[in-house]
Amino acid sequence: MGHNAKGALLALLSFALYSAHDVVVKLLGSVYSPFQIVFFSVLFSFPLVSLMLIRDTTPGHLRPIHPWWTALRTVSAVITGLCAFYAFSVLPLAQTYAIIFAQPLLITVLAIPILGEQVRLRRWIAVLVGLAGVIVVLRPGATELTLGHAAALVAACCGSLSSIVVRKIGHEERSVVLLLYPMMTNVVLMACALPFVYQPMPIEHLGGVGVMAVLALIASFVLIGAYRAGEAVIVAPMQYSQLIWATLYGALIFDEWPDEMTLAGAVLIIGSGVYIVLREGRGKASENNPVLRTRTRFETGTSLRIGPLLRAIRRREKTVQKSTQ
Repeated sequence: MGHNAKGALLALLSFALYSAHDVVVKLLGSVYSPFQIVFFSVLFSFPLVSLMLIRDTTPGHLRPIHPWWTALRTVSAVITGLCAFYAFSVLPLAQTYAIIFAQPLLITVLAIPILGEQVRLRRWIAVLVGLAGVIVVLRPGATELTLGHAAALVAACCGSLSSIVVRKIGHEERSVVLLLYPMMTNVVLMACALPFVYQPMPIEHLGGVGVMAVLALIASFVLIGAYRAGEAVIVAPMQYSQLIWATLYGALIFDEWPDEMTLAGAVLIIGSGVYIVLREGRGKASENNPVLRTRTRFETGTSLRIGPLLRAIRRREKTVQKSTQ
């Protein structure tokens, strides 16, 4: 099997696991507040992530080099997680994914002021087509727009902001800083909100949160393997396979069937996102490759982020190679 084929298959497996994670979010969201789900999700993930962070041998401290950018990224990640969990709880899975899939379009736009990226006509057309797809999915005026739709849009916007900030400071900040701050902030803020929304959770629901943590962790490592095996331009578009899983899970578990307009809008959004990835994969089309280098899906601050972990693994491998020479 070729490297790219292996990378694509691993990515498909990873996003299937992420979709299963979101199914559990939706099931729990029908009973509990997103504040409570996020809190316990981080609480269950934290020990697993801490074991990974202990292995980071990069010299340094936990004080960020860019405190304001780190704070902006942390806040945006926390908002993304809360809004995404709420959207999955109240909207059909396929519709939620279709809206959140606008993230590459927003990353392309945000890269202009934050990274100094120059976006030429073709990518601008792709962005406009994709945003038209979002309007098709939302159908303002034809359908009632709810708080869930607003939450999905906010998740897409804040997730894009978080990703572009990581692209700006990621090569200077320690991986442990990029991974730890959103999780710690989530624990503190959700714990403050918990007394107002808490409902006792039976053992099977706590087990569901544990399943969420394990699924997210396994999916992260499988996706790391995908990016190590194949080219980013092949692996990145595999995230859109989540719409297939969303349709399947939605039909089998929640009796949700995406209508024609949702599917039509999703086609426009996905087509635009894939085009942007392919354009960035060409050497001279993009200076910063902001979408291509966003190696994870929307960031929730509840689990691992792929980019910092990949960099940490590569640094560790280089250190091992030097020590053996």
